[in-house]
Amino acid sequence: MTLRYALASLLVFGASPALAAGRIPYGGELRLAHTGPSPQGDPTLADTPVEATLLGLQSRPICRLGAGGESHLAVARELSRPMAQTVRITLPSLGLANTLTRAWTRFTGAEAPSPYRALLFPVNGEARQLSPRGTALELPLAFPWPDLERSLCHPALALPVTTSAPSLGPFASTGKGLLEARLGYPEGRPYLDRILLTPTDERGLTRMWTARQVHVALGALPETGALAGAALHATYLAYSPRRVPTDFRQAFESAIDRDDLTRLFVRAPAVSMPHLLPPALLTQAPRPRPGAPSSGGMRPVTLLYDAGIEDQRAVAERIQVKLHERGYKVALEPQPRAILRSRWAKGDFDLMLHSLLLPPIPGPALAVVLDAAGRRDLLGVELPLIGAVEDTAARDTRARERALALAPSVPLLPLYAQGLGMRVAPGMEGLVMDAQGLPLLEGAYLLPETPASPGGQR
Repeated sequence: MTLRYALASLLVFGASPALAAGRIPYGGELRLAHTGPSPQGDPTLADTPVEATLLGLQSRPICRLGAGGESHLAVARELSRPMAQTVRITLPSLGLANTLTRAWTRFTGAEAPSPYRALLFPVNGEARQLSPRGTALELPLAFPWPDLERSLCHPALALPVTTSAPSLGPFASTGKGLLEARLGYPEGRPYLDRILLTPTDERGLTRMWTARQVHVALGALPETGALAGAALHATYLAYSPRRVPTDFRQAFESAIDRDDLTRLFVRAPAVSMPHLLPPALLTQAPRPRPGAPSSGGMRPVTLLYDAGIEDQRAVAERIQVKLHERGYKVALEPQPRAILRSRWAKGDFDLMLHSLLLPPIPGPALAVVLDAAGRRDLLGVELPLIGAVEDTAARDTRARERALALAPSVPLLPLYAQGLGMRVAPGMEGLVMDAQGLPLLEGAYLLPETPASPGGQR
């Protein structure tokens, strides 16, 4: 079912009386304010919920996951399995096929490695030697992996926004902070004519919302209520077993209360995460037991964190204080995300706060987490066992069981998971969330004479 048909169903069964007998109105300018900088063109680095939402206006992966986890074609024209162990992607043009191939081989190779490369691990050669055949790209599998098609819908696998491919999403940039609807978008022209984007900080976002200057506010707004979507932006503390003492995990577990850390120092909708997978993917499991406090003299370590994520600064400072009580002298070092990922790939760190936008599927999510933990050796052992389970529910259960079993042996300590903080003005309709926890603005529309208003929230 396409987005247009879904919206038509909503009109039939649950639309407002004013529109029940009429059409959804086309046109209008949506004013959207957001925290943080505008995302760059690299989808693998634009992986906070706000950045992924904004980048998704101009770039999409080959498919998207609906709220129920069902796959819908987006950039691709066809996604099929001509053979049990081969997935075929048919794209609109040869140039697009070549662009996608270059993007995927880049972040699976040594040039700009990313933990999201684990999404393509089941492909022969880890997708490093892909070669399109005309407009088609075939992915031969090294082992059974029924979740590959849904994995390909992850935002990190979207095509980069470049001068040669300026927009593959529902909107295209026509000026600084201005996006215009793309008439040729494969899923149908967006209802809105344009979106006006305004970057600001949290105080500015709250001020603009209160003054009724925007229709949509994205970011860590106070008292936003329930999660707008799935909380899949997971933050971990990675540590190097070569550089920190063997009792570091015990010292951390005895010092840090994840519930307090999340409640007091993390903004946006957030939940504490005691396991390798977020509560949205793994619930009702025993929590890890605190270890015995370590003893001895002060041991110096450096904690790297993402300079572009304000929450990480507050969390890093809290960890610095609590680990000091356990005999660690922690120096804090903020880094740009690109440099942070580069040092992660080289293993050049003592401690590192690592945030990832996990796919909403337990098996692929576990693959990304294991890669982020520096345990790529486990991918070839664990993923074939998970992929061999044909039933979807049983396969998800298997992935959750392995996440619990592997947690004590990987140098990665889960902290919290975040959703997207978002408020929507009354009179804006048609906005839905996908399975990734991100809003689909191409289906949104403004009722006639809708002012920006702080009354609604999601």
